[in-house]
Amino acid sequence: MGNLLKVLTREIENYPHFFLDFENAQPTEQEREVWNQVNSVLQDSENILSGLQAYKGAGQEIRDAIQNPSDLMLQERAWNSVCPLVIKLKKFYSFSLRLEEALRSLLESLTCPPLTPTQHLEREQALAKQFAEILHFTLRFDELKMRIPAIQNDFSYYRRTISRNRINNMNLDIESEVNNEMANRMSLFYAEATPMLKTLSTATTHFTENNTLPLENTTDCLSTMASVCKVMLETPEYSSRFSSEDTLLFCMRVMVGVIILYDHVHPNGAFNRSSKIDMKGCIKVLKDQPADNVEGLLNALKFTTKHLNDESTPKNIRAMLQ
Repeated sequence: MGNLLKVLTREIENYPHFFLDFENAQPTEQEREVWNQVNSVLQDSENILSGLQAYKGAGQEIRDAIQNPSDLMLQERAWNSVCPLVIKLKKFYSFSLRLEEALRSLLESLTCPPLTPTQHLEREQALAKQFAEILHFTLRFDELKMRIPAIQNDFSYYRRTISRNRINNMNLDIESEVNNEMANRMSLFYAEATPMLKTLSTATTHFTENNTLPLENTTDCLSTMASVCKVMLETPEYSSRFSSEDTLLFCMRVMVGVIILYDHVHPNGAFNRSSKIDMKGCIKVLKDQPADNVEGLLNALKFTTKHLNDESTPKNIRAMLQ
C-alpha cells in the first residue's frame, strides 16, 4: 500500500499538527493488549472478503424448485445448495459481531482520559491504524454485498422453506447451526444495504450512550480521522508518494467511514455548518477521483448517513451529492 502513508492534519481549531502512519505503525507496550485483541479479528478479514467475493448463490436451483413444486428431487437439490450458503452467511454475520467488539475496544482506548482524542491518535498510531483498517474492511464488504442480490434471495428461500415445514426426507440438521433466533438476526443484518456499516454506526452510538465521557471525546476522534484522510488525498505532496491506487482507495474508504460514524453519533450530524468536518472539501476530494472508484462511497454518504436531508444541511452540500 504505497511507500509511505503518512498524513499531516491541517490545524482545526486547537488541533495540533501531527503525522499518522497508517502503513508502518507498530504497537507500543501500552497499546499491545488492545492491539492483539483487535488484530485477532482483523487477521480474518481478508478471508471474509474472499468468501463474500466468491459467493455465487443458488439462483438456478431455487428457480427450478419453485417452477416445479412437485418434483422432490429439484426441491432437495435446491435445499442442499442453499444450506452451505446459509452457513457462509452466518459466518459473515458472526464476524460483524466480532468487528463490533473490536471497534468498541478501540474507541475505549482512543477516547479515554487523561489524553485528548487527538493526543491518542498521535501517540497510539498502531490503534489508529487498526481503526482505519476496520473502516476500510467495512466499506469493502458493503460494496461487495450490494453487488450480490443472490444473498437475500438465497436467505429468503431458506427461511420460507424452513417455515413451511413441508420438507420431505430433507436434512434439517442446519437448524442446530442457524436456529430461528439466529435467522431473525441474520435477516435484519442482510436487509441493510450496507450491513457492516450499519453495525459499526449502531455500535458507536451505543458506545457514546453508555459512556460517562463527554460526547466530544468520540466525535473529535472521528472528525480528526476524517481530516487526516482528506488532507492526505488532496495534497499532492502526500498523494504523489502513493505507489498504488489501493492506497487512495484505503484513504477514501476510511474518510467516508468516519464521516458516517460522526453523522450518526453527533446530535447535529456531519453536514451542519458547525460540524468539525469539512464536508464540502471531503466530497470534492471524492468527486475528483475516477467515478468508478467512488460511486459506492458517494452512495454510502447519500444513503447511510442520518442528517444529509436535514434542513440545517447547506443546499450546496446537498447538491454535491445529488
